[in-house]
Amino acid sequence: MAWFTREKTGMDEGSGEGEKRLRTEGLWLKCESCGQIIWKKALDENLQCCPKCEFHFRIDARSRLGILFDGDFEEFDTGMTSRDPLRLDEAYRAKLATAKEATHLSDALLSASGSLDGRRVNICAMEWKFMGGSMGAVVGEKITRAVERSAKTRAPLVIVSASGGARMQEGTISLMQLAKISAALMRLDEARVPYISVLTDPTSGGVTASFAMLGDLNIGEPGALIGFAGPRVIEQTIRQKLPEGFQRSEFLLEHGFLDAVVKRSEMKAYIARSLRFFCD
Repeated sequence: MAWFTREKTGMDEGSGEGEKRLRTEGLWLKCESCGQIIWKKALDENLQCCPKCEFHFRIDARSRLGILFDGDFEEFDTGMTSRDPLRLDEAYRAKLATAKEATHLSDALLSASGSLDGRRVNICAMEWKFMGGSMGAVVGEKITRAVERSAKTRAPLVIVSASGGARMQEGTISLMQLAKISAALMRLDEARVPYISVLTDPTSGGVTASFAMLGDLNIGEPGALIGFAGPRVIEQTIRQKLPEGFQRSEFLLEHGFLDAVVKRSEMKAYIARSLRFFCD
């Protein structure tokens, strides 16, 4: 059959000895939500969403840009990288090197400009696989530059968040990015240029406490975990059982913390429609 290969065990195949194993070469995946076995090609065609239960798998930053932009886009600040401001010696630099090798990125965010439904926009997308999408000085600077670029060109800004929060290896310098980005977004608001925030799984910590919740429109993906502290930390602190679905995007929409929950397949059209409302 074409979808698997036989893996020899060192025994003669005709001898009847040894166990024959089948290897599917990663062509099938199991849904984390419903347990359905999914053909990887079908998952790719469905934008990494389960065809049965619509569970949204995590995707990388470049895929986000590919989904939202009409075609080609221009990237900015691609070579910007952390210089280990607290001088943590080899520990932090080793983690940075590993993350760069795994993601082929200089840090946990891609910043780009291009066309979305024919309209010029700036989009920043966070990369979860780069140290949990943590926000250090580089992420803060790249976002701030994107905000300033939007204010200068009057192109709407979209930020897609996927982060565990501030990068602890950069200490106070990381926490400074919360105020830095928030101040830039205030200037963007004064310039009356729209900013749309898209919160994906997970969005937490200092990212939630700053730019992720400051959009003119805050949109969550279905089932995304969104909050400041994690649910286990909260339960241990207040010593109470949290409600079902607590901190998931649907729960936040019901309690007024989000403006909408939008499927990945509908996100581009929803943002385009929103920008027509804000700009036209």
